[in-house]
Amino acid sequence: VSTQSTGSSGINAEYGNIGLFCSTPGVQLGRAVNRKLAMDMLLTGEPISAPAALAGGLVSRVYEDDVIESETERLAGLVASKSHTVIQLGISNFNSQIRKSLVDAAEQSSEAMVQNLGTADGREGLSAFLEKTAPHLVT
Repeated sequence: VSTQSTGSSGINAEYGNIGLFCSTPGVQLGRAVNRKLAMDMLLTGEPISAPAALAGGLVSRVYEDDVIESETERLAGLVASKSHTVIQLGISNFNSQIRKSLVDAAEQSSEAMVQNLGTADGREGLSAFLEKTAPHLVT
């Protein structure tokens, strides 16, 4: 799911500033951004700007302060409008396959697509696509 920030936000890993190293947050940080950015954040405790966080892959979107709330609501509504079953399958598959080799991830994801096509919403969506109509999703 999208991670957002405002243009005036700063993001940091500042435990080092209070006598602690961000070891536990570093687990996820080191998987979310490149190692150099992660170590910079963990060692210095200095905040990075929202544009730097976007460039480093720490957030997926940056908005101006005056639109962050409306954009967050818009994105939440967009995701909520999708098939809950399909979204759950997609999140589960993505989180599982991302830790696998390319070959294993592709195999698992192919199986997930077949499983997705077996759902009522998957069948409806494919049918609507072929008929060039809007799908009427169940869940």
